[in-house]
Amino acid sequence: MLLSGKFFYSCCVAVVLTPLLSCGSRHDSDELYIFVAANLQVPYWRTAGAGFTKAAEAAKVKFDFVGPQTYDPKAERDALDEAVRKKATGILLAVTDPELLKDSIDKAVAAGIPVVTIDSDAPASQRLFFIGTNNYQAGLTGGQRLAQELKGKGNVVIFTMPNQPNLQDRQRGYKDALDRAPDIKITRVVDIQGDPRVTFDTTSEIIGKEKDKVDGFVCLEAQSGKEVAGLLDRYQVTGKVVMAMDTDPETLDWIQKGGIAATIAQKPYTMAYVGMEMLDSLYHHKPPALASDWSKDIYAPVPSFVDTGSALIDKTNLDSFLQAGKSLTSAPR
Repeated sequence: MLLSGKFFYSCCVAVVLTPLLSCGSRHDSDELYIFVAANLQVPYWRTAGAGFTKAAEAAKVKFDFVGPQTYDPKAERDALDEAVRKKATGILLAVTDPELLKDSIDKAVAAGIPVVTIDSDAPASQRLFFIGTNNYQAGLTGGQRLAQELKGKGNVVIFTMPNQPNLQDRQRGYKDALDRAPDIKITRVVDIQGDPRVTFDTTSEIIGKEKDKVDGFVCLEAQSGKEVAGLLDRYQVTGKVVMAMDTDPETLDWIQKGGIAATIAQKPYTMAYVGMEMLDSLYHHKPPALASDWSKDIYAPVPSFVDTGSALIDKTNLDSFLQAGKSLTSAPR
């Protein structure tokens, strides 16, 4: 029996489109994507883990979320090396110490495993590209708000971890903003070494010394802001400006109570979600070479930097921020 023209055309379209439509959703049974985070106990990284989990579950692939339980770059390096031994299909890496992690990143790439960095970069390594915040802009935004809060005058202490490039960029942004207010002085930069107790001890020391008058506290990472705000409240010290980073629940509580003026919100969920999707794409659409410096190639198949954005959160927009985040899980399963 002869097929009608319309039916015959439909069959031809189906034959042509079926392999094209299926190729994008097909995954190998041995695909394994691993996210190596910086500190699994910090809410920021649990939020990132939730984004990674959501994207991996949507793709129906195997995944793992690993890393140290405290700030421990050597333990993170061990977790990265273990991911390579497991022959991960792709690795998402939150960089703590770029120099320490460089060799392990390069070994992963040499083994044919794409490595994408998030939150903080290791630009001297052979990682493919970086997903995260424009940290200089985040610091510039924070510095402008600090200058406004201080009314252009005062002494400032910065809490940071100077070995991390993302925090270096934030500090540079703050410095450039404060350079426009010459009566604001950065009098001290404290390396907290990944330990909020250093923030606690240093702030206690500052509070106890009237001669070392400090008007503003700048916290370039997630843990220090709530430590400073808590101590100032405990000792009933008023009139100080605290600028925080990120949006863990205690930080947001202190904004509501007035102990923190503002914080810079990043998008760890988005970073990890997009990172997982891009690793999946890299596996199914492999670039010509993993170790090439694509940043200098105008026809590169991958970006150099994916900016996921940031926003300043204060009392005026806190409620809307909290409402927007209610639908997201706080930790991966």
